[in-house]
Amino acid sequence: MRRKSAKPPPAAAKAPATASIPGLAAIPGFLERHAPACAIALVILASARIIATYPVFNHTIDEPVHVACGMEWLDKGAYTGEPQHPPLARVAAALGPYLSGIRSQGIATSDIYSLPREGTAILYSGHHYERTLALARLGILPFFWIACAVVYWWGARYFGKPLAAVAVFLFSFTPTVLAHAGLATTDMALTAFLGAAFLSGLIWAERPTRGGAVLFGLATGLAVLSKFTTLLFLPAAAVVALVWYWAAGHNLPAKGIAARLPTFALAVAIGALTIWAGYRFSFGPVDFASVRLPAPKLYAGIETVWLHNQLGHWSYVLGQRSPLGFWYFYPVALAVKTPLALAALAAFGAVLAFRKDSGLPWLWIPLAFAAAVLQAGMLGHINIGVRHVLPVYMGMALLGAAGFLELLKRAEGRRSIGILAVVLAAWFAGSSALSHPDYLAYFNALAGSHPENILVDSDLDWGQDIQRAARRLRELGAKQATFPQFIVGDLEKEHGFPHLQGNFDPVHQPAGYFLCGATFWKAYHFGLPQDQPVWVDDVKPDERIGKGMFLWYRKGPN
Repeated sequence: MRRKSAKPPPAAAKAPATASIPGLAAIPGFLERHAPACAIALVILASARIIATYPVFNHTIDEPVHVACGMEWLDKGAYTGEPQHPPLARVAAALGPYLSGIRSQGIATSDIYSLPREGTAILYSGHHYERTLALARLGILPFFWIACAVVYWWGARYFGKPLAAVAVFLFSFTPTVLAHAGLATTDMALTAFLGAAFLSGLIWAERPTRGGAVLFGLATGLAVLSKFTTLLFLPAAAVVALVWYWAAGHNLPAKGIAARLPTFALAVAIGALTIWAGYRFSFGPVDFASVRLPAPKLYAGIETVWLHNQLGHWSYVLGQRSPLGFWYFYPVALAVKTPLALAALAAFGAVLAFRKDSGLPWLWIPLAFAAAVLQAGMLGHINIGVRHVLPVYMGMALLGAAGFLELLKRAEGRRSIGILAVVLAAWFAGSSALSHPDYLAYFNALAGSHPENILVDSDLDWGQDIQRAARRLRELGAKQATFPQFIVGDLEKEHGFPHLQGNFDPVHQPAGYFLCGATFWKAYHFGLPQDQPVWVDDVKPDERIGKGMFLWYRKGPN
């Protein structure tokens, strides 16, 4: 009797319907072989995107002050201006203009009101405004490179090269990161060296060599020279990491602590020497005691920041204003300023950090870092931009990379998960590309079409759309306009504005063109008492210029 041939099992016929997306499984292997090259290519691409924004935007509100203080350090060998920020990023911003032959312009910088005038005079010097501003911004670009290197180093050391490369992709494509890497300010320097200080401190704690201690001390000193919030963020991150370490059942023997004391002392000495060098090895009296100490402006700066925080700063979120900020400011800012695909991947990565079977036992470290920076930021009263907690995105990038690679691993034989991984990566890259060049004013879909009702200041309108406004007024043939402003600059002579009228009637809409930025309108209420009504609250703007400027027009009497 002839035996009938066996039929294939039903599952075999349905296999193609559940097969993986071709090529996805090869991504981790490709990245394992080519991760450094991929990371370098991503940084080069991001750098080109950053540089492309230089001619689009005029100086923001803070940039002239930073340039003026940095130029004083380079040109006069002094640091007598506004001490609230340390000198590192400021000197970097002033270095390009200084090497091009520009020097201090002789305007007294004894108060915060004269510093912006000195800074804009430097930018306008020789009538090479765009070139000088670009040179100032180029000084910040190396800090972005360092931040990307830290993200890669962190990822490669603890999680492998594929995760490191994906983390660099997520970090370097985040619009808020690109925005502040392209401005002559202090936030990217803080991000770079806070991350470097935390990571090098972690490595030193694992293996307390002299070389590790030197690197830890140097990175910490540079972080303090970048921004004084280091003095809050770094200890907070260390404490959260230690608590998590102990909660996980790990213990550091007492003899281990004692063995680390000599190299810790070396790190402290290197950090102190680095900070002193940043203040040009100055020595003099300090305000809080009748003694002379190294780097007296360091203590003056810390005191100024403390007083600023105590007094507060006008803040705006979700239509509310407050001089003392809001505890929920940074969670709201991150919710609407972070690409949703990155937020989803990072949230998945955070879940993996709590799973013992994830194969990533140290994933809780970037989570602890990001959480500590966010929590420390929430304690302050200066709520004027997500940039103040910008290092959070380093932790989010690492968590998001872990989430993406885990999706790829689970996509084997599960087409829907593969599609999800592709969609999230494409969505993230697409939202980043479409935000060009307005990285500063980027908001995700949760913000809707009127982000000015959620956040302003350096999250939307930092004065960066002045050149766009001038061009639009010229297109409209405006001969004059009313423009209540708080950005310092010679707008008519240097930026091509028509004649600007200084008087502003808060009750009645003036005839002709009326221009204002979202920040001066929403957060500062035109400098008027908060309970005083203003007509702009009731009259819809005729058009939006750029992302953060608004224009009204009312025809006057014949």
